[in-house]
Amino acid sequence: MKTDENVTRAAREWIGTPYRHQCSMIGQGADCLGLIRGVWRTVAGREPEVVPAYSADWSEASGEERLWAAALRCMEPVKIHPEQAGQVVLFRMYARAVAKHVAILGGKSVGYPTIIHAYSGVGVVETPLTPSWRRRIVAQFKFPKRRG
Repeated sequence: MKTDENVTRAAREWIGTPYRHQCSMIGQGADCLGLIRGVWRTVAGREPEVVPAYSADWSEASGEERLWAAALRCMEPVKIHPEQAGQVVLFRMYARAVAKHVAILGGKSVGYPTIIHAYSGVGVVETPLTPSWRRRIVAQFKFPKRRG
């Protein structure tokens, strides 16, 4: 089975997990980064880095692209192609804001690709990657990054 298929399958296991800031425990709580971390553990093993504490508005004051930089250290950047299930997409929610939301592409459903992600007040869900979401994508990755 291909890694991307494993990623999608693992991500769907998290659906219904409540939103909990900085958490990464299936069924107990996760934020968007926590979902990626949990799927990583299932598919690739031990997490590649220790994640420091972060606030809901992390990096906004400094403008540092911390999440993007971490993704580049741990995953392979690929061409943005939202139909590629199992890959990670990074979103910039507002123009001139730092990119700080991540999701896993789930495949096609009802004419749109889907994303599996976690967000406040909702939890982990699979939703259509509507044009509104699609235009916010700034990077796409395949994991894990090949070493050597």
